[in-house]
Amino acid sequence: MHDLVFDIAVCTVTAWTLAVAAQAIGQPVILAYLIGGFVIGPSGFRLVSSEESIATISELGLIFLLFMIGLEIDLRKIIRSGPVILVAALAQIGGCCLLGIFFFLYIGLPLGGGHWDALYLGVAAALSSTVIIVKVLYDKRELDTLPGRITLGVLVLQDLFVILFLAIQPSLNDLRAEVIVLSILRVGVLVASALLVSRFILPVLFFRIARLPELVLVGALAWCLALGQLAELLHLSREMGALVAGVSLSTFPYALDVAAKVTSLRDFFVTLFFVGVGMTIPIPSLDVFGFAAVLVVFTVASRLVTIIPPLYALRQGLRTSLLPAINLSQLSEFSLVLLQIGVAAGHVAPAVKAATSISFVVLAAISTFGMGRSDALVRGAIAALKRLGLRDLDGEMPLETVTSEHGARIMLLGFFRTASSLIAELEARQSASLADVAVVDFNPVVHRGLMERGIKVAYGDISQPETLIHAGVRHAEVLICTVPDFLLKGVTNERLVRQLRSLNPTATILAPAELISDVDALYAAGADYVMVTRLTEASQLCDVLEAIDDGLLSSKRESLAISLKDRREVLA
Repeated sequence: MHDLVFDIAVCTVTAWTLAVAAQAIGQPVILAYLIGGFVIGPSGFRLVSSEESIATISELGLIFLLFMIGLEIDLRKIIRSGPVILVAALAQIGGCCLLGIFFFLYIGLPLGGGHWDALYLGVAAALSSTVIIVKVLYDKRELDTLPGRITLGVLVLQDLFVILFLAIQPSLNDLRAEVIVLSILRVGVLVASALLVSRFILPVLFFRIARLPELVLVGALAWCLALGQLAELLHLSREMGALVAGVSLSTFPYALDVAAKVTSLRDFFVTLFFVGVGMTIPIPSLDVFGFAAVLVVFTVASRLVTIIPPLYALRQGLRTSLLPAINLSQLSEFSLVLLQIGVAAGHVAPAVKAATSISFVVLAAISTFGMGRSDALVRGAIAALKRLGLRDLDGEMPLETVTSEHGARIMLLGFFRTASSLIAELEARQSASLADVAVVDFNPVVHRGLMERGIKVAYGDISQPETLIHAGVRHAEVLICTVPDFLLKGVTNERLVRQLRSLNPTATILAPAELISDVDALYAAGADYVMVTRLTEASQLCDVLEAIDDGLLSSKRESLAISLKDRREVLA
């Protein structure tokens, strides 16, 4: 036991030290954990060399990692995801799996006879990193954009797919119809037991201990370990039991509280797992490096082949088709999990897992860099694809149709929530005819929604001067910039105002400012009026506070409800 405590201490100190360094240079901390494990493991300085310790550390980390992943799977989001996300996810997951199995089988990896390297790699190559993607999209404030929502929807369905694979994984060496049916029945028993207990027993227990945080934490961990043991008794894996335990808690009201308590342990167990994986990586040979390079190329190529065509066929436009492919171009933490399970079951050769770990590290670095510069990559790719003859959504309504010749006196450049509310407000007040309004934006949902409302809309990128010229900004009387700086791609509102003023010296230009210090800069650039929307929000909050003090909050709510009634907005 003393040795295990020492080994865990070495793992934690090494992981923390390297993670600080990784954070300083802008790389994912998971890379630091893998490298740290390699450095202290049998292939490195042998600070931790006990196979029993390594196996224990990895299994503990894996069980709790899958429990946390399960807690973050929201089944209701899958149901509400809509056809675009569903079709994109099915095409990506199914396409990558099939391509992977055939490709790896073609290059000589086994499939059958107790060795399932091609199958495991096909599944692993279909998965993308939730940790990396969410972190980068959050930092770029793109989680709530259309490409961001498609990316997250695909990730959720990837997690669901892994659950199905784990159901048959223990029976791969005896894949008969009755064995598959028996495996599915075992999973059904596990899932049904988990849902029944979490529906009728756990709510009562957690309600009683809700004010004792330590008992909430211990109760959640006890549930995870108990369901893991039940899965073991059903001849499934403890890892699958932990995943189902998390999913069964994720759909109920107390899940947020449980997740908040358990999250305090998540990073520790994530660290243990990935350091444990790093310790099992042998010193790679040239063959392993070569195979890792092949896996890197295949992963990126498979994303392009399986994501862009279905989204383009669903008329999402080139930009929305390309961005999810870039976002998803890496291997998942779950890919390493699957290969670890495969090696433990004797289904996968250790060298294959080592190559996958190297590929994960390389792809994590490449995709982090690529996602950070995705806008520039997409612009270049769109130009190249158009030269090859692919049409974008701008062919549905040419930019020239929104010029003043067709009555567009007011032009909205970009379309976000403020623009949506402005359209609805103009319609409600009847202060301006919607026939006088035109919109330029590159969101396909906005494009179709506005066309259905009879509002002139052109599909185009407002950061490009050519788009502004062809959209007819030279003839509009009022130009309104509606997108805040943090959402603009390839331009700022100050630069946009300067471009608009140079193209149309006489138009009235309105622009938003996030900071008070931006106001003077926008006026100097040529804006006629600058909107600081947070000041308006603060004024509204003051009115609400006064209503609370006067006991008139209900009246205030009724007034808001009346103003929102029958209000139609186009939101992407």
